[in-house]
Amino acid sequence: MSEPANQGSNGSDTADPAFVMRLRQRISQGVLSVTSGSGPTLDYAHPPGDPGLFGPETICWQVHADFTSMMIGGISALMLQALHPLALAGVWDHSTFRTDMRGRLRRTATFIAGTTYGSRADALALIERVKHIHLSITGAAPDGRPYRASDPALLTWVHVAEVSSFLAAHIRYVNPSLSLADQDRYYGEVALIAKLLGAGQVPETRAQVAEYLASMRGQLEAGPRTEEVVRILRHAAAPERALLQPVVRLMFDAAVDLIPAWAQPMLGFGPLARMQAALARPGVRLLSPVVRWAHVNAVSKRARRRAAASPEA
Repeated sequence: MSEPANQGSNGSDTADPAFVMRLRQRISQGVLSVTSGSGPTLDYAHPPGDPGLFGPETICWQVHADFTSMMIGGISALMLQALHPLALAGVWDHSTFRTDMRGRLRRTATFIAGTTYGSRADALALIERVKHIHLSITGAAPDGRPYRASDPALLTWVHVAEVSSFLAAHIRYVNPSLSLADQDRYYGEVALIAKLLGAGQVPETRAQVAEYLASMRGQLEAGPRTEEVVRILRHAAAPERALLQPVVRLMFDAAVDLIPAWAQPMLGFGPLARMQAALARPGVRLLSPVVRWAHVNAVSKRARRRAAASPEA
């Protein structure tokens, strides 16, 4: 007779704790390597008692805590943002995303994590750093129109594409029952970051976001550059290709599935591609709990411990 399924390799009733910890670390390091790299390293554990710009009771702390849904939302946002010719021109001319997509994802992940969970000082410093970088990003799109990354209208487009994608991923894969009131709270909270960056007329409710996206459709278009962004994201190589490539492709398909229905054809996704994307949902629902389990010391958890700690004298 075979051994009971719940016994570990040593015949005990539980798995070897050391093996479990090694497994957690392997999964966590492997998945995080998709967005890890050089750059600002923030101390999310200090100073004690600092809630940051938002605090543990806010909706954005809930929405931004899940790595898998945030990655999917981030990829979806990049494709949606690429439909704006001026926003894309700035990235095309002043970014290394074509040779370093991981770097692009890492910088976005660092900014979102830092402004959400970092101390107040660290969050404001990140915002000022990005504002300074934006001042040097100017040029002209292929049609001759000038652009500047500090343009309040462009900042609003980038912000809405991001946060609407993050929230859509959270509702689909983390909390489908998130109330409409809490969804409005989320948009109201994260509008603070867009305003501090210099965005103008930032929508702060579900209705305002929907109205804004509808008003922008006439300004959006797809061309060879947009197609190149999609191609790079589709074929992005994972650091440990054999192990993580299926995970990266699963996240890409799930990101396509999140893109608004009106934008999918513009990005080149026909009925078959959209059907394949929808098939990613069960895979993501299997992957997400494993990633959450592996993230024993996630940024959001460290920030919660920091905010709950007694302030230093």
